[in-house]
Amino acid sequence: MTTIRQLIQTSPTKANELFAVLADTSNNAVKTRERILGDLKSELELLAKLEEEHLFPVLRKHKETKDLVTAALNDNKQTRRLLAELEQTPKGSEEFAPKVAELRKVFQQSVRDERKELLPAVLKALSDEEAQAIVEKIEDGKAEVEEAKRAEAEQRRVEQRQEREQAEKLLAEQEEAADRERKTREAARKTAEQVAQTAEVAAESTRKVAQSAAETVQRVATAPMSTGSLFFDAMFGMWGVPPGRSVARSGNATASRIQQSTQEEEVIPLAEETLIVGKHTVNSGTTTVRRYVVEAPAEQQVTLYDEKVVVERRRPVTDAATGETLTELTVEMIETSEVPLVAKGVRVREEVVVRRERTQRVETVRDTIRRDEVEISNAGERSGNKRAALAYSRK
Repeated sequence: MTTIRQLIQTSPTKANELFAVLADTSNNAVKTRERILGDLKSELELLAKLEEEHLFPVLRKHKETKDLVTAALNDNKQTRRLLAELEQTPKGSEEFAPKVAELRKVFQQSVRDERKELLPAVLKALSDEEAQAIVEKIEDGKAEVEEAKRAEAEQRRVEQRQEREQAEKLLAEQEEAADRERKTREAARKTAEQVAQTAEVAAESTRKVAQSAAETVQRVATAPMSTGSLFFDAMFGMWGVPPGRSVARSGNATASRIQQSTQEEEVIPLAEETLIVGKHTVNSGTTTVRRYVVEAPAEQQVTLYDEKVVVERRRPVTDAATGETLTELTVEMIETSEVPLVAKGVRVREEVVVRRERTQRVETVRDTIRRDEVEISNAGERSGNKRAALAYSRK
């Protein structure tokens, strides 16, 4: 069971810890100072509120403690004033640390006054029942505040969890959209490949048709013309060499067919190949980006404080008896030691963006194509000789 003595002696412990942490911060730690200052303000206001609501009204009823209440109220008023000035001070300025030190000095002096003056007077003026009732009210007030803080923290955790779930849902939707886009691009790529293959097949078919037409034209152009009658063939100069034979011309190593026609117009088609270039997509490489977790040692220095109880004997300033004497008295002080609390937070260090960029290049495709040409020669003299020879053979 907590006594009034223990309550007054241990109440400032948390505030002293927050003062120590706040004093060790630098001018660059603006966010940290704002957070610690908020916790310190809540703690100081809670201590003053509980004293003013539950302890001071009881002390005002007793003549021995009435004047001490006025002094304690003045201390609380000064603490609130300095705390308000500290809140208005920029957290990264050079004025912040001196104001923290001033507020800390005033608060610790108030704590010493309560322990040296207020506590002995309370123990002397109040009965055990009154003191225990005050302790219970103050502890209930602290419990209510802690419960409210836990409820608020739980509410924040619920909100953070909801925000995290919404972020995860949004990320899942983005990944699903990216997957759909990837599938769409893959389908478009396959369609383009099929179109390219179709164009290639069509080009090959066109090339074969053109080649067949050229071969047909060449066969028609080089085929001997005949009417089916030797007499008329000789008369009209349409007799040619039978298939499988060739007539060699003197002075020329190359054999050629001579075609004569009695028609006024003869059409000889001249064909040529055209170069049809298609394109299709091939896999030129795969880039893989894999995220993995590594562990690295980390360290950080933290200043810890230990409070030890020091007992010393000294000569009194005056030999006049002050306070309660010649009675049994027990004084208890709690020793405290700070221990580090380690937690881990996650922040996004950097982002890696994986995307594909399309570039354009012009490539020259070279190949050989074939085309028909025509050679024109005048063979009138040779034709006359041929007719003469045929006439002679008929005789």
